[in-house]
Amino acid sequence: MARQSTSKPSARGPAIRTAEHAQPQDKTAPQRAEKGQQNPPAIAFPSDATEMAIASGNTNSDGASETEMPPDCTPCAPRPIGVPPTPLAQFQRFLAPQPTSKAQPSPTGGLVGQDTADRALHAAQARLTGGISPISIASAAFNWTLQLANAPGRQLGLAHQALENGLRLSNYSYRRLMQMPAAAPFAPRSGDRRFNDPAWQALPFDIIAQSHFALEDWWRSATTNIRGLRPHHSDQVSFLAQQMLDFVAPCNFPWSNPRILRAAMSSGGRSLALGARNLVEDISRRINREPSPALAAFKVGEQVATSKGDVVFRNDLIELIQYAPTTKKVHPEPILIIPAWIMKFYILDLSPENSLVNFLVSRGHTVFMVSWKNPSTDDRNLSLDDYRRLGVMAALDTVSRIVPEQRIHATGYCLGGTILAIAAAAMARSGDKRLASLNLLAAQTDFADAGAMMRFIDDSQLAFLEDLMWDQGYLDTRQMAGALDTLDTSNGRAARMAERYWMGTQEHWTDLRAWVEDRTRMPYRMHAEYLSSLFLENRLSAGRFAVEGRPVALGDIDAPIFAVGTEKDQLAPWYSVYKINLLAHTDITFLLTNRGHNTGIVAAEDAGRHYRINTKSPDDSYIDAQSWLSANAPQAGSWWKPWQEWLADHSGDMVLPPKQGATEKGLPPLDPAPGHYVLMP
Repeated sequence: MARQSTSKPSARGPAIRTAEHAQPQDKTAPQRAEKGQQNPPAIAFPSDATEMAIASGNTNSDGASETEMPPDCTPCAPRPIGVPPTPLAQFQRFLAPQPTSKAQPSPTGGLVGQDTADRALHAAQARLTGGISPISIASAAFNWTLQLANAPGRQLGLAHQALENGLRLSNYSYRRLMQMPAAAPFAPRSGDRRFNDPAWQALPFDIIAQSHFALEDWWRSATTNIRGLRPHHSDQVSFLAQQMLDFVAPCNFPWSNPRILRAAMSSGGRSLALGARNLVEDISRRINREPSPALAAFKVGEQVATSKGDVVFRNDLIELIQYAPTTKKVHPEPILIIPAWIMKFYILDLSPENSLVNFLVSRGHTVFMVSWKNPSTDDRNLSLDDYRRLGVMAALDTVSRIVPEQRIHATGYCLGGTILAIAAAAMARSGDKRLASLNLLAAQTDFADAGAMMRFIDDSQLAFLEDLMWDQGYLDTRQMAGALDTLDTSNGRAARMAERYWMGTQEHWTDLRAWVEDRTRMPYRMHAEYLSSLFLENRLSAGRFAVEGRPVALGDIDAPIFAVGTEKDQLAPWYSVYKINLLAHTDITFLLTNRGHNTGIVAAEDAGRHYRINTKSPDDSYIDAQSWLSANAPQAGSWWKPWQEWLADHSGDMVLPPKQGATEKGLPPLDPAPGHYVLMP
């Protein structure tokens, strides 16, 4: 049971001191000194498996694990995570003369100073590239070039296609210029809305657009289905080619975009002046690190995160909020929500009319919410298992004390759902029956098809990103936002930039857009372990993800599962979320709703919403994702309603609501919601 802190956190937040972070005492140093042996270098840290063994008490007197685990079942990433106190101290050590002539090895091989200098260089490069590894990109481009150079038949085919596309475009241009009927030979790719304006059908803009579509068509053929090219490299190359084409698309420039020209002429050039002003303001705000205007329009605790409640528990990683009831009676089983730490929790408690918390409370549910601390450099050694223990398990323990003898509807969103699934599997292994249900909202448990981010994740990219986090102690999501923005250029960022900087339009801020601007950070060690063990190695679905030294299996979970996927999710594709049907052997209700990762989950209104839903029992045969999609017709409305009805069906008869906190058990209300951690910059 994690001890509760009753004092308010400082701006930096209290530093965590847990058993995992303590170095085992070296009792052999005197014997080595007597034999004239040198002590090991100070930066040689214990492995992740040893640290986990120390935390669980499964060690001998020297801090070594009594039970040797298979090499592929280590609880964390295989890379050594131990780091020096600060990069500056390490660099100074590199510059200083060594006391002995014998060079000391670094944990990753090579000399200490060389390793430090390399990592410092990579960290500096990462700041310039938005965290994207140039080596990873160059490797993919080089592989594609070699494979294509060794395929003369494919080269002839591409040359023939280039000639054919040119002839089709020339014929179309001639007929249009001669005012003869002509069918467009090329079409924009699916979902591309940049050229929907009717002005693109008029001369000469239709020919300009068709030229761009012809170029896209050729490059699509040149970068896909290359025999011998690794699928990962093929995805990277085709994606990069599309990025370059999107950059030079005619809709991005005023002289080739009819909408920009029309706005400039109708306003007498005022739209261009307003666009220039927007550009200067945005650059100035970025240089001065000023907050987004959206954060002033939607203040936490005033316009968003306004649901009434109390912080009833606080440790070094989370605050736990218990929301006040708004009905005379409630369902006896409380709901515990674990949001992702990559985001602030109030995406589920936006403005009152757009709040999932408010929706559940108004229908007679007792709701608890985890609010994650925004980590700083001092939290660099927080591990993924710390997020399970100090986050999920500490929250579960607290809810069980406030609402005793009641099982809990545990709900996880995005990464919060992944860590909740890991915790649920570990609980099932140990016979812990506290879960009434497991609810996974856009949360993946199998990362083989983990969306567009998989284009960036390989060993080279992970090492590059680790060096950036090693240097700062965390990953700032402003840095990660650069990579995420590149996933949505044609219909998102590029289009908004063209309108803002060329047409002078102002941003339309919403509560959800304001939440997106309220960035967070992720600790170095935790995020490195997450990317390595889950994204890169996919250990959880393979039964190789260890908790407390032993692998966990999602098949052990016997609580009913409600999983939600969203149709246009690029971060957690619905067909990846759907794989819970393969991994768990319990009653599973899968719901697929429209829209994306965030806009699909935040679904208060019914207008423009639909969902598909079906339940699979353990005795039913598995149905693949596409067959499931075809077999289940869409139903109009928000998915919140069928989920709430499902929760009610899996709950008992209504009772009087519990008190706020449990003062007699040392859990008094500490502060009013939304608490302090959510306000940390």
